[in-house]
Amino acid sequence: MPVTLHSVDRDAWEADAQAQLDLPRIYADAPSERLPAPVEDFIQGHLSAGHTFLCARFNERLIGAVAQRDDGEAWWLSHFCIRKPTRRRGVGTRLLTLVGQAASAQSRPLRAKASQLQMADQVLLSRLGYQLTREGDYYEFILPCDRRHR
Repeated sequence: MPVTLHSVDRDAWEADAQAQLDLPRIYADAPSERLPAPVEDFIQGHLSAGHTFLCARFNERLIGAVAQRDDGEAWWLSHFCIRKPTRRRGVGTRLLTLVGQAASAQSRPLRAKASQLQMADQVLLSRLGYQLTREGDYYEFILPCDRRHR
């Protein structure tokens, strides 16, 4: 499945009618423990705060997403979700791989608050070769190739 990375910020959201359809569908499929607010409120709140969704795109459709916030030092990830019909097909793996590559290209580590990282996400990241390092109240994902720099 040829999945590519697609970034949705406020401007992309307003210009892309397909993203306006697909992103709510992704999060409507999310298990209730992954989403603290109604879907539309969550999406609008995240975009209004100047943050981005990093999405898996397949055939011009968004099929997975992770909320991303760049604090100037790191990319903070939360609310990772894949559309129900495409789960267990490698979409999550591909999305997290592409996000890791994009973050690395901008010299940003990936981080997630411990309270927002589901056990299934931890298992997936470990399987991809990321090391979860406990740093206070968040985890930092370290790719195997980045360990030599620490």
